[in-house]
Amino acid sequence: MNNKKKPNTPTIPDTITKSNKRTRTQLKPKPKPEPEPEPGLCDIEDLCFKEEQVAEIRECLLKWYDVNKRDLPWRRVEEGDGKAYAVWVSEIMLQQTRVQTVVGYFDKWMAKWPSVHHLALASIEEVNEMWAGLGYYRRARFLLEGAKMVVEEGGQFPRSVNDLRKVKGIGEYTAGAIASIAFNEAVPVVDGNVVRVIARLKTISANPKDKATVNSIWRLAGQLVDRHRPGDFNQALMELGATLCTLANPSCSSCPISAQCNALSESKRSTSTLVTDYPTKVAKVKQRRDFSAISVVEILDGEEGTEYTSDSTSKILLVKRPEEGLLAGLWEFPSVPMDGEANVVTRRRAIDKFLNDSFGLNLTKSSNIVEREEVGEYVHIFTHIRLKMYIELLVLRSQDLHREKGKGVMSYKYVDAKAVATMGLTTGVRKVKCMVFSIQKVTICFIL
Repeated sequence: MNNKKKPNTPTIPDTITKSNKRTRTQLKPKPKPEPEPEPGLCDIEDLCFKEEQVAEIRECLLKWYDVNKRDLPWRRVEEGDGKAYAVWVSEIMLQQTRVQTVVGYFDKWMAKWPSVHHLALASIEEVNEMWAGLGYYRRARFLLEGAKMVVEEGGQFPRSVNDLRKVKGIGEYTAGAIASIAFNEAVPVVDGNVVRVIARLKTISANPKDKATVNSIWRLAGQLVDRHRPGDFNQALMELGATLCTLANPSCSSCPISAQCNALSESKRSTSTLVTDYPTKVAKVKQRRDFSAISVVEILDGEEGTEYTSDSTSKILLVKRPEEGLLAGLWEFPSVPMDGEANVVTRRRAIDKFLNDSFGLNLTKSSNIVEREEVGEYVHIFTHIRLKMYIELLVLRSQDLHREKGKGVMSYKYVDAKAVATMGLTTGVRKVKCMVFSIQKVTICFIL
């Protein structure tokens, strides 16, 4: 920020009048023109696009978009409620996920729930199953809850940003996307791609994660949005950031608005400046290191003395995670958090206590443990968590587990071992399943 001090008013000497009365005359110094602020150094709150810049950017960007826009399924839907629903689903899926991955998920989702009315009738289990592999399952739960809210209030999508913001799970970004793309409201949309494009256009060196910076970029995006084609313009700006104005390798020679880009101009004037210097790189949050002991509990249906093979009829025990927190409400294998690296004895003690407390299963006195085997370790990476999982397979006779579902607060269920492959499990749980069943030589593992 360029904090400039205004020059002090010069001291004006007393003047003598003809009547010899002394008076003090306040002379105003002639104002000097303020110099143009250097790019990247001015106060971000003072930044704005000139009218001629806005007109040029709108025209060039929309012409480029009309020729180069990607053919995506949610862009083929006609305007109105159907379009709003398609934009909503696609934008929620696109958060933290690549477009190529989302296309397949979007097509399957829309085939199963073609409208908000269909989605509102779904269960959270069905939604999680369809969402499996996309991660951030809270987004899926909010989609379901939001759909129920829309249907309960008449079934018609809100038309404006302000009304859309009232729907569960719809924030400022998603509301702007729906309102502009589906209902032609002239409002901005700012995602990571838009932040990058605008930061380069205006050489904004402020922290892009800072609230004041984000607010200013929203304001700048609001100046740019085309009043006649707001939805197309917002998509064009995001498309530009996703395809040309990329993080590490921007294609400036192909950019339709390169003539308006301050970062490109600076890079041409100075070899020490690069377009990729904008926006400012922010240090990533250090990942937390967590540890967990996981027991894949297989319950045999056969009587004692029956030979155990990979083809034996059996069921797998799954437990439901708490409704709040990481992976809320999802199904997983029995899991116990550990304080750090742990040996086999420590892990088994923790698992034994968990199974005893949760299901009344006393493994230390049980004579019907068919098999207990260490399967291996697997590291699963979340955004801010590095989870190391120690995995075991525990095979038991059916009479060892008799706890009633109504006892205690934990929800659990038995699932046919081969049916587990079709369930909507998280990526980490599916990896554990693959490791265990690969050892058992059961061919239900699939590529993640």
